[in-house]
Amino acid sequence: MDIKGRLAATALKLVGRLPLHWTRRLGWLVGKIAVLTRGESLRVSRINLAICYPGMDPVEREQLARRSVVQTAITGFEVATIWRQPWNRSEDQIVRVRNQQLLCKEIHEDHGVLVLIPHTGNWEIFGMYLATLGQSTALYAPPKLAALDPIIRGGREMTGVQMVPTNVHGVRALLKALKGGGIVMVLPDQEPDTRGGDFAPFFGKPALTMTLAHNLLQRTGCRCVFGFGKRVEDGFELVFLPAEQAIYSDETRVSLAALNRGVEACIAEAPDQYQWEYKRFRRGPEGKTRIYQRQKR
Repeated sequence: MDIKGRLAATALKLVGRLPLHWTRRLGWLVGKIAVLTRGESLRVSRINLAICYPGMDPVEREQLARRSVVQTAITGFEVATIWRQPWNRSEDQIVRVRNQQLLCKEIHEDHGVLVLIPHTGNWEIFGMYLATLGQSTALYAPPKLAALDPIIRGGREMTGVQMVPTNVHGVRALLKALKGGGIVMVLPDQEPDTRGGDFAPFFGKPALTMTLAHNLLQRTGCRCVFGFGKRVEDGFELVFLPAEQAIYSDETRVSLAALNRGVEACIAEAPDQYQWEYKRFRRGPEGKTRIYQRQKR
């Protein structure tokens, strides 16, 4: 019996019954506790921000790290509501959409569109919204706690997103979708397996970057845009940003560098809403790094 999974599923369902403003308050409280207890998320955020913003005033950088931990906690609680409530209620919480014409232009011209969605703000509501604009496909890896799978899958598929496995069959499905003029969503800022990535600058620091997006662009001739769901006072602002022309380069490292610059542009829109708690620089060109290793006292 998966007791841990059942407890997690029950908690998620209970939180999911709450209105958005209450889940945000709960997330804020949990985030503040994480800051006060100086947990792992704050420690890693400090390291990443020191790497990515070395010229920032240390006091300002510390404040940014603390805000980021709180914002990430809020995201975690928000998704429970978004997965559980009817889509029309979530849609009502989208207060504005910026630059949607970047996507719609390509859809109207029957181009497949690769939408790169960094871990900024609330990427779940952004992905669900995309599926209302056209046939959408995304990779999906089931959670470690099996009891959470139907909740997560049910939420993400609510608006018609086709979820495909994170293996060769899933990649084939992405290729087919793009060649057929559909929308494919990829989260581009996760560290891939070494066989599925190469190093490219991310805030000036070499970061192992996935080559999946580059391969999809090269093999299908699709177009590319960036996007994310920015948290605002009354709900969400969905933001689309253009990709640099260099992302279409047949030279892998040129394309990956442009991809990372696109992620940086999204982060610049709301730096405190980026998931700085993720260990983005665990590997370097020479192998595993010790950047995140705890210092002995």
